[in-house]
Amino acid sequence: MTIRRLAIIGLGLLGGSIGLAVKARGLAVTTTGWDRDASVRERAAARGLVGTVYDTPEAAVAEADLVILCVPVGAMGDAARAIAAGLKPGAIVSDVGSSKEAVATALAEALPGVTIIPAHPVAGTEQSGPEAGFATLFAGRWCIITPPEGADAQAVQALGDFWTQLGSKVEIMDAAHHDLVLAVTSHIPHLIAYTIVGTASDLEDVTQSEVIKYSAGGFRDFTRIAASDPVMWRDVFLTNKGAVLEMLGRFTEDLTALQRAIRSGDGDTLFDLFTRTRAIRRQVIEQGQDDERPDFGREHGS
Repeated sequence: MTIRRLAIIGLGLLGGSIGLAVKARGLAVTTTGWDRDASVRERAAARGLVGTVYDTPEAAVAEADLVILCVPVGAMGDAARAIAAGLKPGAIVSDVGSSKEAVATALAEALPGVTIIPAHPVAGTEQSGPEAGFATLFAGRWCIITPPEGADAQAVQALGDFWTQLGSKVEIMDAAHHDLVLAVTSHIPHLIAYTIVGTASDLEDVTQSEVIKYSAGGFRDFTRIAASDPVMWRDVFLTNKGAVLEMLGRFTEDLTALQRAIRSGDGDTLFDLFTRTRAIRRQVIEQGQDDERPDFGREHGS
């Protein structure tokens, strides 16, 4: 199975980056796209995110071998229904959502009989919109594919090959397991960031704006995460709430134990925890998932 024509539905950060990566890597793939927002379609066309931006979803997917839905996970069902009439027989429909069980269910209900292979490129920034995309977003990052039981093996291979060509490292994973893993590595950290920044916002009047004025590196990095697309993250928490609540319960227990150690002056417990977590940071760098340069590789003026 060879992917010669790709349709991208949703032309923001991820959709735009896919289109730009296809072009930058010289793939023999014709790209088309559509976004429900007319102004986004206009800006995407101006940037050349895909070869042709269409005014209707049916036209965008008409000849596509692969359709990738790059919309918030809560909008997957609506997006799938919008393209249903235009899909050609044998087309693969995939997505980029960060919760997989809910997406798989929504797509299967909206597109009965269609080859559906959900996927999640674990890459992104806090930016959004058609101006945010860039061709190297997926280079060296993981793309997790979560095929449903009985999925066409050739379709899974074709999708995996496509992501590999974009520079991603591909992993096949069960959807439920994916959701649990991402709850720990992505969803809970975002929830914590939103909470901490929200608390700081509530304290602004009390501290006479000193929280913002004297932001240290830790708080500043939380604000970067908390600047992520609110629609996308609202939908993530609602569609992956089972795994998020399970991991949030574990986190709450660990936080309570930390609170107890601080209150009782248990320095050994604090030191042991901080030593263990420091080792995790080193492993993240060794896996190539972050930069070991000081201050996360930020460039500063002299």
